[in-house]
Amino acid sequence: MSSIIKVDTIQNQSGANIISESSNTITVGASGDTITVPTGASLTVPSGGLSGQNYPAFEVYKNSDQSVTDGSTTKITFDREVLDTDSAYDTSTSKFTVPGGKAGKYFIYSMLTHRSVTVGQINDCRTAIYKNGSEVKQTYFIFGSATGHYLSLNAYTILDLSDGDYVEIYGLVNVTSGNAQVEGVSTDRRSSFGGYRIGV
Repeated sequence: MSSIIKVDTIQNQSGANIISESSNTITVGASGDTITVPTGASLTVPSGGLSGQNYPAFEVYKNSDQSVTDGSTTKITFDREVLDTDSAYDTSTSKFTVPGGKAGKYFIYSMLTHRSVTVGQINDCRTAIYKNGSEVKQTYFIFGSATGHYLSLNAYTILDLSDGDYVEIYGLVNVTSGNAQVEGVSTDRRSSFGGYRIGV
């Protein structure tokens, strides 16, 4: 059996008027319920009036340099958290894992600053996003006849992620000589990894 309630205004029972309602809470529905706005209807929310609509959300970065094997695809570790709304990023494994009940479409991004310890020795470098251990997106830069010292390279994509799916970042630096690194600096998040849910 269903019923319809028709009213003009709903406010907390302790409030005298709409203006004084800022400190009170009105709950619609219970945990597990779906609140539906019918087709043709609209929901108007003042600027800044919504929170949590893009959660889970996280961003992490490298606090120090990571040496990588020349020309070898290497998992990149990120040890400092800027944001982790659902405690879904694990600094010990450098994985973001989708929490239970939070499946959906996610915007995932990373920036890696690739570096040759010896100036002017990078031939090419890559930044890659991995889902469940397999590459799903890669960006790369090839210097050709010239060589570089630093290069910041972004990768970003939209992924359909189910509960328990995990995302990692891999990088590759190919140098003509010397040592290869992915740079980490505490002050400016020079190599970072993040993402947030954008829909179901």
